[in-house]
Amino acid sequence: MRSVNIFWFRRDLRLADNAGLYHALRSGLPVLPVFIFDKNILDKLENQNDRRVAFIHAALEEMQLALLKMGSTLHVLHSTPQDAFRQLLSEYRVEKVFTNHDYEPYAVERDNSISKLLNGQGASLHTYKDQVIFEKEEVLKDDGKPYTVFTPYSKKWKASLDEFYFTFYPTEKYFNNFFKQEPIPLPQLASIGFKTTTAVFPSKDLDDQLVKKYKEQRDFPALSGTSKLSVHLRFGTVSIRQLVQRSMNLSETFLNELIWRDFYHMILWHFPQVGKGKAFKPAYDTIEWRNDNGEFERWCDGQTGYPIVDAGMRELNETGFMHNRVRMIVASFLTKHLLLDWRLGEAYFAEKLLDFDLAANNGGWQWAAGSGCDAAPYFRIFNPYLQTQKFDPQLEYINKWVPELNEFNYPKPIVLHEFARKRCLEVYSKALKKDLAAGLRD
Repeated sequence: MRSVNIFWFRRDLRLADNAGLYHALRSGLPVLPVFIFDKNILDKLENQNDRRVAFIHAALEEMQLALLKMGSTLHVLHSTPQDAFRQLLSEYRVEKVFTNHDYEPYAVERDNSISKLLNGQGASLHTYKDQVIFEKEEVLKDDGKPYTVFTPYSKKWKASLDEFYFTFYPTEKYFNNFFKQEPIPLPQLASIGFKTTTAVFPSKDLDDQLVKKYKEQRDFPALSGTSKLSVHLRFGTVSIRQLVQRSMNLSETFLNELIWRDFYHMILWHFPQVGKGKAFKPAYDTIEWRNDNGEFERWCDGQTGYPIVDAGMRELNETGFMHNRVRMIVASFLTKHLLLDWRLGEAYFAEKLLDFDLAANNGGWQWAAGSGCDAAPYFRIFNPYLQTQKFDPQLEYINKWVPELNEFNYPKPIVLHEFARKRCLEVYSKALKKDLAAGLRD
């Protein structure tokens, strides 16, 4: 049995400019590339047509082709991580396992468990920063506490940035250090309980002209003004370092969107309760949300009678994508017009979004509900009609997704805007006043 080190692919599905892979390939032992279709995650997915699993499989196929040319192969398992590593430890003499950091609560628990398992077998786990530029405690306030407001965080982030943080990892120099063995076929989607898809995934190429025009075009859903790279960032098929380096001289607005990713991952790390269903601002957990399953279903189905909201939900349901401006509108509508718990919307997006990322999704929903860090104030209630006038004035986006707009069968508004606004302000202010009074008594 030959000694090897393992590189464990997770949210970093690429061979180039991969921090953990770079360190693995320079570790002195042949590197066995491994991916685990985690049953702890997949078994919770009810949709056999889940595009995200198909996206991951396509990324693995791309890497496999490259590895086969080198005389190596991916070892892909469908199992729990614990059982997968027990199998690998029985098949190979493993000294070290290399991987990249993951900041989500489940991932932290998983990695602690795997580290203990490996230590018990005389092996060790080594992790590296790869999916963000700055992580954990790297950008803090002068008093050593984490930022909870984006603007000062972004200023400190930019002030801290130098070439070191976006220098590429030259993994290609060490590709000869991959473990050589006969090809191991990738499991087919059907064998792990999922179906193939005809969906066309966004390109991972970044258009410089799009980035230059990003500030002017990003808020208009009818335009192709966004990069749609979020799914590639989510699964690491592109390098955050390369995107930052390219965007620095092209668009500060685009760069700020990348910084928002770092910000929300930092928040999730320091305040893990937000990823476990808790409001960042505890007072907002006292809001008396309405419990109306019928209205929630109408929102999910794009049948609210508000065209911009319905267009966004239908786009999401059909494609797994929703324009960011529209995400804010539909989230505000659910939490403030319908007074339905933001956690319902967060869970629905988690099920449907191709680019679902716990940190960003939670951050966006809590921002819309007013409960998050640096969130929209509770009294900021998007008017869907004004949002339409401003960002889809010719109704190009709406007509694409709501073709029956002017037909008799298009539903009437589920709730009138002015009534909803007044109700929202009353319910939110009641909850927040109650919390303030309790604090004064204490």
